[in-house]
Amino acid sequence: MVAAQVAPPHGAVAPGADAMSVIRLASWSLVGMLLTACAVGPDYMRPTVDVPAGYKEAQDWKQAQPRDDAAPEKWWEVFGDAPLNALAEQVDVSNQSIKLAEARFRQARALVGSARAAYFPTLAADASVSRSKVSSNRSVTGAQTTGTNYNAALDTNWELDLWGRVRRAVEANVATAQASAGDLRAARLSAQGELARAYFLLRIQDAQIALLTDTVAGYDKSLQLTQNQYDVGVVPRADVTQAQAQLKSAQAQVLDAAIQRAQLEHAIAILVGKAPADFSIAATPLEPRLPALPLSLPSELLERRPDIASAERRVAAANAQIGVARAAYFPAFTLSGTGGFQSASLARWFDAPSRYWSVGAALAQTLFDGGLRSAQNEAAVAAYDETVATYRQTVLTGFQEVEDNLAALRLLDQEARVQDEAVKAARESLRLVTNQYRAGLVSYLNVVIAQTAAYNNERAALGILSQRFTASVALIRALGGGWDVVAVK
Repeated sequence: MVAAQVAPPHGAVAPGADAMSVIRLASWSLVGMLLTACAVGPDYMRPTVDVPAGYKEAQDWKQAQPRDDAAPEKWWEVFGDAPLNALAEQVDVSNQSIKLAEARFRQARALVGSARAAYFPTLAADASVSRSKVSSNRSVTGAQTTGTNYNAALDTNWELDLWGRVRRAVEANVATAQASAGDLRAARLSAQGELARAYFLLRIQDAQIALLTDTVAGYDKSLQLTQNQYDVGVVPRADVTQAQAQLKSAQAQVLDAAIQRAQLEHAIAILVGKAPADFSIAATPLEPRLPALPLSLPSELLERRPDIASAERRVAAANAQIGVARAAYFPAFTLSGTGGFQSASLARWFDAPSRYWSVGAALAQTLFDGGLRSAQNEAAVAAYDETVATYRQTVLTGFQEVEDNLAALRLLDQEARVQDEAVKAARESLRLVTNQYRAGLVSYLNVVIAQTAAYNNERAALGILSQRFTASVALIRALGGGWDVVAVK
């Protein structure tokens, strides 16, 4: 570092005229520097992305009528499920992942204040008392001297932000805090989405258990029918054993479904921040109420999705860091001052003659650093390019998720209608075959086949309903959650 400094020696008492000259020099230097100050580095511009005019899979999409563009931020309320609403309210309060993201946001916001502190001068106070003895070889009289020194001072130091290093650092920290706010909202949306998904899977599991319970009851009646017919010698023993095996298999499936339900209940407990032992959800019938969702334009997705907003803010932070790196190429201008009292006597410590002061200005420039600043600048540019690529990839992923779930909902709606017809046909087939078996026209194998077909079709219908609920939740998440656009400030 090469530095030029104008300052009296520390501890010296300068004449009044010289002091005024130094103060005037520093003042005019400060004004001149501030007037010519600039922020080096590129000014931020949001990276361009190719945004389609519309969603390909939304061509046959039916908008909600009337369209609810002002739907509440509590997006889960569109499903009209009171237990889900109550659980979702607990997620924001008790979920530990959200608390973690909220703590990171507070940390990032505090770092903004830390960066802004560099705008202002530092002021430090110190007081000291020291006693020393001077060697007789250094004394003029040749005698050893012992003395006490009392010192009290205020020191100030201020590096002027001529090249925008501090401004760019603040800009980077503000953008990072905004990205953390987006991360917090993304964590909240993710936890709420996972809760809704797990909740509907649990309700589907309840329906599956109810279906299996009804199936067990039906198989039990079939076993009784077969046993009665065997007792009168109408059917062979094989029919009875086959009916028993079918019944036991269905009973085992009920237990397996109960295991899956318990695991889903435990997962929901964790999402709402509770121990599984202290949490339970009563089994209730699921009403297949799927909401009609309004779609935002593709361009609005860039503002609505918190992960996209967060990625864009990190681009802004990386852009500002380029300015911080480039500011290192320019000299640093620092103003400093010291004033206080210094005396060899405690009684005269704060007397007027004990006063001293010092003011000065320093200009420092690095002449050689072995390529350090150049490497730091290249690293900052590369980091910016990385965040741009991440931002664009996040945007593309967002469009893909919307298209995926639009296609899923559209095709699942068609599949559900077809499957409903299959369920009706399977039920009618089972009724006819059962009557034929009672009349002795067909073997029990035909009944087993018809019962299996009916059960499989009922289960397939529940599976499609599960996929429709899951796709609805996923589409809401892909669209950014609730339909109130919340700006990240």
